[in-house]
Amino acid sequence: MERPTSEIAGERASAYEAAGTKLPAEPARGAPHVDPDSDGEAMLPAERLLDIVPTRAPKRWKPRRVLVTPAALRWPLARRVVERAAAMGAEVTELPANRLTGLRGATDRETYALAKSTLAVVEAPPSKRRLQPIPPSADWRVDLAEGCPAHCQYCYLAGSLTGPPVTRVYANLPEILDGLAAYGPGGPHEPATRRREGEGITFEASCYTDPLALEELTGSLAETIAFFGAWDADVGLRWTTKFDALGPLLDVDHRRRTRIRFSVNARDVTSRLEGGTAALPERLGALRAAARAGYRVGLTIAPIFPIPEWREGYGELLRDAAAALAGVPDVDLTVELITHRFTAGSRDVLLSWYPRTKVEMDPGQRTVKRTKFGSVKYVLPREVMTELRTWFEVAVDRELPGARVLYWT
Repeated sequence: MERPTSEIAGERASAYEAAGTKLPAEPARGAPHVDPDSDGEAMLPAERLLDIVPTRAPKRWKPRRVLVTPAALRWPLARRVVERAAAMGAEVTELPANRLTGLRGATDRETYALAKSTLAVVEAPPSKRRLQPIPPSADWRVDLAEGCPAHCQYCYLAGSLTGPPVTRVYANLPEILDGLAAYGPGGPHEPATRRREGEGITFEASCYTDPLALEELTGSLAETIAFFGAWDADVGLRWTTKFDALGPLLDVDHRRRTRIRFSVNARDVTSRLEGGTAALPERLGALRAAARAGYRVGLTIAPIFPIPEWREGYGELLRDAAAALAGVPDVDLTVELITHRFTAGSRDVLLSWYPRTKVEMDPGQRTVKRTKFGSVKYVLPREVMTELRTWFEVAVDRELPGARVLYWT
């Protein structure tokens, strides 16, 4: 006998809450911007809950081994990571020196597999704590970690980071956070102009990592969000993720100074090319949970591919995102639109990692784009870019009328 839709949806909502991501019947208590005496928000129909409420526990990364340097062990964060990783069953090695060793296998594939299952806990040197501009995303890039445990076959880090793709987390988080004031309002490095009106001076924490993937081990995001919440200035923290384990962050006193963006794509892309990440319904469920907890939220639709029937695929994505946010009060939503591109170097690295990938990386089918530094990127042909951009501008305005499109690239 077929079960009622409302019964199945109710079970899924219960499972989602048990997994640590809230979907309460009334607005979350204690969030600084929520009226605790409000009557609540409209709930989604059960049929739509089926589409966006996850059925699985949040996606978590469990490294097989953890390498810790002596310098890192001076910091409480490193000791916390060691304790949590050991509890997960990871092999923990305290290195005799601050240089990482043992990262390479006999072949490129072995090196990739070894590095992707390794977490290194290190100390960020002064050079990493000197912030750099990161347009068009934010005024400044602040690194809590470097490297990502996911297995996306188009990975941008393949062309940005050198060496085996090991994930490094920085143990000296207090030093990193203490240095931010110099780049904020009134600091010696305060930017002359700000990237985005209405958000203050912005700090991007996910340029070279997915910080949520590491949060269960590090706690770095919760500490950083709380830091920005307590920073009584016109500033904003930004980060994007393909994961969904938001539970510990939902009760952090963020004071609306953090924007959580979810990297999303058409289902055909997320299911085939984004290994080791949360499925799209899980990400959209986390988007809803973040918005209900009062966070500013965003969609990073990237990389955009002209896949077969792309209008249908991306149209479904936008409609699902709208459904995920339906009835949530006071939503502050942004959208970033980023098309697929690659360099000769990133192409070589990606093909060594994923020799059977279906991602199109043929320079002959692309347009050459030269950066101001003289490097070459292969982007989609101009006519394809124009067609995609025209469609997205109309579709986002139609499906997400309250959203602000920050940029197209």
